[in-house]
Amino acid sequence: MYNFSAPFANPAGSPIRELFKYLSEPGMISFAGGYPATDLFDAKGLGQSAEEAFKDSSVCLQYGPTDGLPALKNEIVRLMTQRGVTPSLSEFLVTTGSQQGFDLLLRVLLEPGDTVIVEEPAYPATLQALKLQRATIKSVGIDADGLDVAVLERMLEELPDTQRPKLLYTVPTFANPTGATLSKERRVRLLELAVRHQFFIVEDDPYGDLRFSGAAIPSILSLVDGVPGAKSWVIHFSSLSKIVAPGLRVGWTIGPPEVIHRCIIAKQTADLCSAPWTQAIATKYLESEKLPEHLGHIRTVYRAKCRTLCEELRRQVGDVIEFHEPDGGMFVWARLLDGVNAVDLLKRAIEQKVIFVPGVAFYAAEADHSTLRFSFAAPSVSEITEGVQRFSLALSR
Repeated sequence: MYNFSAPFANPAGSPIRELFKYLSEPGMISFAGGYPATDLFDAKGLGQSAEEAFKDSSVCLQYGPTDGLPALKNEIVRLMTQRGVTPSLSEFLVTTGSQQGFDLLLRVLLEPGDTVIVEEPAYPATLQALKLQRATIKSVGIDADGLDVAVLERMLEELPDTQRPKLLYTVPTFANPTGATLSKERRVRLLELAVRHQFFIVEDDPYGDLRFSGAAIPSILSLVDGVPGAKSWVIHFSSLSKIVAPGLRVGWTIGPPEVIHRCIIAKQTADLCSAPWTQAIATKYLESEKLPEHLGHIRTVYRAKCRTLCEELRRQVGDVIEFHEPDGGMFVWARLLDGVNAVDLLKRAIEQKVIFVPGVAFYAAEADHSTLRFSFAAPSVSEITEGVQRFSLALSR
């Protein structure tokens, strides 16, 4: 009846959000959504910041600059400096969550059919955005040290010029869904490949501050000065969603000024500007210096939750599942043994009042049906223990 555009003729929604209908069922324990724990939000601190912000209601309630409130941009520069990078104001913009930043970037850079490389498995919203942009998606596998750069190098050498990638998307630190972290050596090699083959590295870094064990690894963006020419080929996303509150919808993009300028123009047609009200709250919160202490608390809690999940998986189902225990983030990626299909298992798990995300959601094409993702951030420690017990019952049935 209606003549929709090609990407939206038969669109597929988020496979993870399709599971949210089960969250309203009484007693359901969820390992599914990548939601931070609501009881860890610094509601008091954010409330105080909101009161402070509204003292200048003319800023909160009026339109703001498309690239972000100047005061917030200054606070983000200060935060990024603590992470080893000091961008100039022309090198970044504030977005309505980092997902908007990625959407704007695709609008600016990609034509239908352009090649994009993603790590496999990959964040589903990224795959969804690329498919709607009609990109040609090629995948490179990962291991415990993240993206397999050696495989990537061979792929790049074999691709014809007509399929040279425009960009490569990666979550190098505590990846979603695998929890894997790209080693420093691989990060440097990735930069060298980007310079040689002239493609953008899109570094999505929402989880980097959530390290609760092991030594920190510098972001890809912070390593560009060590590789001549690399700074021109890195675009970095981050946000406050996982470390403060996703409801603020405050993210940012850092990249070459020529790219950022075009993203700002694209954003003008999307929403004019991100909400000045929540930008002002975020500004006051960052100015208050509450974030470092708050992060320490989050890391302590997530460490306990992750260890509980991994210990219970080993104890209760260790003979039928394999997984890698991460050093931070929010996720544990697992593979079922003996040919068990995670989609079929989910049906049994729902009957036992526990849900997870089958791995098929994280593949661009041919999927490993024995894989699945657990998110340990939202449930309590006691719920994690009970949830694994229910998972074990689902497996036995």
